[in-house]
Amino acid sequence: MSDMPGPGAFLRAAPLTGGFEGVSVAAAPVGVVFAIAGSSSRILLDRAAIAVLHDDADPVVAAAGQVGSQMKMRVGATWLVANIRALKLEDAAGTCIAAEIDYLGEGDEDKLTGKLHGFRRGVTRYPMPGCEVFPITTADLQQVYAAEDRANITVGTVYPTSNIRAALYVDAMLGKHFALVGSTGTGKSTSAALILHRICELAPQGHIVMIDPHGEYAAAFRSNGAIYDVSNLQMPYWLMNFEEHCEVFLTSSGSARQFDADILAKCLLAAKAKSRLGQEIAKLTVDAPIPYMLSDLTTIISAEMGKMDRAGDTAPYLRLKSKIDEIKADPRYGFMFSGMLVADTMASFLARIFRLPGDGKPISIIDVSGVPSDITSVVVAVLARMTFDFAIWSRNEPQRPILLVCEEAHRYIPAGQEANSSVGRILGRIAKEGRKYG
Repeated sequence: MSDMPGPGAFLRAAPLTGGFEGVSVAAAPVGVVFAIAGSSSRILLDRAAIAVLHDDADPVVAAAGQVGSQMKMRVGATWLVANIRALKLEDAAGTCIAAEIDYLGEGDEDKLTGKLHGFRRGVTRYPMPGCEVFPITTADLQQVYAAEDRANITVGTVYPTSNIRAALYVDAMLGKHFALVGSTGTGKSTSAALILHRICELAPQGHIVMIDPHGEYAAAFRSNGAIYDVSNLQMPYWLMNFEEHCEVFLTSSGSARQFDADILAKCLLAAKAKSRLGQEIAKLTVDAPIPYMLSDLTTIISAEMGKMDRAGDTAPYLRLKSKIDEIKADPRYGFMFSGMLVADTMASFLARIFRLPGDGKPISIIDVSGVPSDITSVVVAVLARMTFDFAIWSRNEPQRPILLVCEEAHRYIPAGQEANSSVGRILGRIAKEGRKYG
């Protein structure tokens, strides 16, 4: 016969109305470990014992057994701390609750008091089925969330307490990708501003690029950041690669789009080859960030169109030329397609955007709210690609890690279309490989 506890394990349990003699309610077990797995486990909780805890003066003990609360279990001289992820009534009698848990970490048990101390992430030894489960206390949470002597950002207090501060370790957070998620109006932008301000204070010579689609952050960082919008961004159009050129200049779809793309590739390569830098490169490609003049591009398109024998063959050339002329004449595109930007260099643009040097303003706010919606995704793609390429090509130089922050990313990366646009592909590549290059 097996001695494993089952759904009826607590049918004959005595309620802990007053606790044991000389023992607090929180010190008594409220359940047992039922199943163990590497990523998560299952525990069985005594519903009557949990109900008694709800009146405890310690708010952490009173919240025991709820989704999101923590429980602890003793393994040797160690306390394991786990978070409750899901709850389910286990038996028809309603005495037993099954809880799915995720392990947070472990701490040492004080030999005299039995209290938890020295908490650290990760689990070195898992409990065996049948191990007793205890509610966690405020004193335990203080150990779990105790900030070490490392750079950190306080973002609030740990629920349900009012005096245990919730902090984020800056180095650990910036060493991986992270996201702020929540429904509308829950304070995502305010939290982002708080975190970025604190990072700027801790690293005044850092390099942060924030893409702001609604113009919300300019006021918050006017004193310690560089603010760029359509009036002063001055992003050279020739920084676009061929894929980004196609997204801006091509208006056709289907098989016609591929035909137009072939024409654009041929004419664009010829326009870049006319420049002084282009003439110095032996193997020039259409993706090379070589300054060229839009007037040269339209002239070459017109010349190629003149070689066509039939009038119907000129339609792709007319589409391309008309779109380029339209963008050149529209003042809304002047921040990127101005003829004056052909004299700019990539080095000067990157130095401005990446704050090299920072001069006490380590963050660049790129306000794209005034950018025409049809090229917003291309602007973001160029900025993201420049960030990634800079990290790759500067590996042999002194390391300058760059934090790229994308506010409201869903605005320029529609759900399910990540692989169908240049911005989706480059941000996807950064998500997969960016951390390796800083």
